[in-house]
Amino acid sequence: MSKIDFNDILDLLQQRANRPLSLKEIQETLVLSAGERKSVGKILKSMVKDGILVQLKGGRFALPGKVNLIVGTLSVHRDGYGFVTPVDDKAQDVFVPARHVRPAMHGDMVVVRLERSLRSGRPEGRVIRVEKRACRTLVGRYQTDHGVGFVSPADPHLQDDLLIPAGSAGDARPGQMVLVEIESYPGRSHGAVGRITEVLGDAADPEVEIRIAAIQFNLPYEFTAEALAEAGKVPATVGSHELAGREDLRHLNFVTIDGETAKDFDDAVAIARLDKGYRLWVAIADVSHYVAAGSVIDKEALERGTSVYFPGACLPMLPEALSNGICSLNPQLDRLVMVAELDFDAAGHRVGLRFCQAVMHSRARLTYTEVAAVLVENDPGVRSERQHLVADLEVMRELAELRIERRRQRGSLDFDLPEAQIDLDLQGRPEDIVRTERNLAHRLIEEFMLAANEAVAAWLVQQREPMIFRVHEAPSEGKMAAFQEFIAYFNHGISLPVEGVKPKLLQELLDRVQGQPEEHVINHVLLRSLPQAYYSVNNLGHFGLAADNYCHFTSPIRRYPDLAVHRILKKQLSGRRQAGQGNEVALEEIARRSSVAERRAMEAERDIVKLKKCQFVADKVGEKYHGMVTSVHAFGFFVELQEIFVEGMVHVSTLADDFYQYEEERHRLIGMNRRREFGIGTPVEVSVHKVDLDRREIDFRLIKEEIPPAKRRRKSLR
Repeated sequence: MSKIDFNDILDLLQQRANRPLSLKEIQETLVLSAGERKSVGKILKSMVKDGILVQLKGGRFALPGKVNLIVGTLSVHRDGYGFVTPVDDKAQDVFVPARHVRPAMHGDMVVVRLERSLRSGRPEGRVIRVEKRACRTLVGRYQTDHGVGFVSPADPHLQDDLLIPAGSAGDARPGQMVLVEIESYPGRSHGAVGRITEVLGDAADPEVEIRIAAIQFNLPYEFTAEALAEAGKVPATVGSHELAGREDLRHLNFVTIDGETAKDFDDAVAIARLDKGYRLWVAIADVSHYVAAGSVIDKEALERGTSVYFPGACLPMLPEALSNGICSLNPQLDRLVMVAELDFDAAGHRVGLRFCQAVMHSRARLTYTEVAAVLVENDPGVRSERQHLVADLEVMRELAELRIERRRQRGSLDFDLPEAQIDLDLQGRPEDIVRTERNLAHRLIEEFMLAANEAVAAWLVQQREPMIFRVHEAPSEGKMAAFQEFIAYFNHGISLPVEGVKPKLLQELLDRVQGQPEEHVINHVLLRSLPQAYYSVNNLGHFGLAADNYCHFTSPIRRYPDLAVHRILKKQLSGRRQAGQGNEVALEEIARRSSVAERRAMEAERDIVKLKKCQFVADKVGEKYHGMVTSVHAFGFFVELQEIFVEGMVHVSTLADDFYQYEEERHRLIGMNRRREFGIGTPVEVSVHKVDLDRREIDFRLIKEEIPPAKRRRKSLR
């Protein structure tokens, strides 16, 4: 027979065996050569490790489903129970009651036995074995009780404290945040034991907060000495010898437009009015000139995948000498760039494109506020200060407005949702949280970056060049049916085509609800109904942008896929093909790792923002605010405050005026007696009841209102 592989073993246990088999029985049944008999053990071990098989007592092997077992990853809820997501993606998640979670911890790969609940009769799981531990170290708060030391994990999914034996606490003092190495994992009747390996410091120290986030979300925190040494060798200025083969665009009025706190400038724009349209230059920092594929810096950049932005802090993808130095398009300095030169007709349609390597010179570092002052507010002081750029900015506005209209016509979705701007004091503590709205300046730059990204993707597809796409798939039929049902309660409707929903249909709905009381709610629910975008070598299009071809090209300082696309574009411009990439990582691997890095960065950023919001509200317990219900669940509803941009929960157990029932299809809680309802968009008045910094939770209490009693039917006297 041909060389043995895992498919032969899978077929045997799936089709031909009616019971679990030992290693010897598998070897004999498959009739193997001496060499193949030796390799079977390694294959079985690998299949068990990957969760494809389970190894039972007595050394026998079986498919999990055949012996009423499930292998998968355990996710523990902060209330103690968990769910196991099976390795077999066709199987459903398994609920595990809190009493059956041990000896496992959050994130572990486990084997669970399916049982019937004695209480409800419904299927549930019991962890019988841990196949692979998710973590060896964790971060938490060191505490003592009657002389016994223990650490409470910072991750709310990790329920139990770790015992710290005498002599294992090092220099830690009660109340400090520490890094713990797990020395023994929990059993069914005992907890985990650990040893403190590092004292991080005071939990309220902003630097410690970032370090904790880095540990919890597996973010690379510091650059290696090798990467810093390599970055130190990069010249701080552009040398004349580097200009060979580059176009000199230093005569153009390039400007950067970013937020007030930005320090790394990926992109700059310049514009010219043509006889029948416009010419736009989008210049992007030529990071690939300084970061060679396979170099130490490149490997660390791929490991990071993206820069991570926290309020007042950043974990950059590239060392500061590059990200804020030679690669940043700082004002009044020459910089090496990759340029997309895009021509548009008078209606804003792209009619020509060209790409080149160039050198540019930024005329100014503008902020969104400044540009809005020039273009929207017509501020005479700012217009006077920037008079040499006003004409160009006005032409940019013309083109941006045309491009916005072109995208709207093709159905590109435009979610204009506010974000939280967290203002910090000198100690890094939050002193204000306000809503930030996108102004014309944000939209202008956004349109130009979208145009460049789309143009690069379209051209490389035309060249049949393998590349990394930014993919956003269409929402599922089930999600759209649920959304259709939801908006019906606001007297809005959409007709879902048999062939699947198109983005233009959804954008038309967003246009209809613009300015209506339910606009904010419908925007939020629709956004939640859409899948997340990701990176892929397969061009599946971008549903949200209604684009057939799309990639990320405009931020190589802070996103690795953009750097990879730059290298691909350069090779195509030079006439070299993708074959023989040397030290470069395969594009499929870059896409996969970049998508994972993006998710963990988003989770870490969201976690720190939640922490800052909790810190801001911590001293406001008892204060009253007006707000709006943003989401509803069986356990209560979340409220977003009007006065300060924070969100907290009103638990259903605190609604003492009635018994409330949750109606999932209508996203609402409704009182059984008084028929009072709380749905998405309901205005409420609440007070801050409790703030839990560790769990990132804010609890509100509904301000009691005089609710008219339900009308009683008078008995007839007749």
